[in-house]
Amino acid sequence: MSKLVPVGVSARHIHLSQEHIEVLFGAGYQLTEFKPLSQPGQYAANETVAVKGPKGSFPKVRILGPARKATQLEVSRTDAFAIGVNAPVRESGNIAGSAGITIIGPAGEVTIEEGVIVAARHIHFHTSDAANWGIQDQQLLKVRVGGERGLVFENVIARVHESFALDMHIDTDEANASGVKNGDTAEVIG
Repeated sequence: MSKLVPVGVSARHIHLSQEHIEVLFGAGYQLTEFKPLSQPGQYAANETVAVKGPKGSFPKVRILGPARKATQLEVSRTDAFAIGVNAPVRESGNIAGSAGITIIGPAGEVTIEEGVIVAARHIHFHTSDAANWGIQDQQLLKVRVGGERGLVFENVIARVHESFALDMHIDTDEANASGVKNGDTAEVIG
């Protein structure tokens, strides 16, 4: 059985806590949906913020909604170098001890002491897909992408949950290196 997975390329983006949304956009502010994402209930918001590091900044970083428990900026390794932060490769949500950044919105700014990461490559599996493929949550997988610059990604983390839709997430550096774009497919090979 072929184990094909759709690929989503994750450009730099930020997840904000409701507290930080209100500091950046005003008391009681709620994000508005620009377009839905591959995972149910998640969306790219119309709103953007600027982020500033020790060496540089990005003026329009897309916010992904809904609000999260903790604020987190996800960047590629190239982005991290450009703004001068040492962002560790981590699973989304694991921000302890990571780099900090200043976030600037239309109503205010916030400096976070930690929260900047390079998201580890991963595949979201619905529990039924994982069961059918014999995949366990947190299992490390090998995934092949084809094409002119085809390669094998190792250490792809399986994330299994009943609310997930099957989708592999890589960052822009990985996509550029392999020639992969949104909507391409990859094959789980081990």
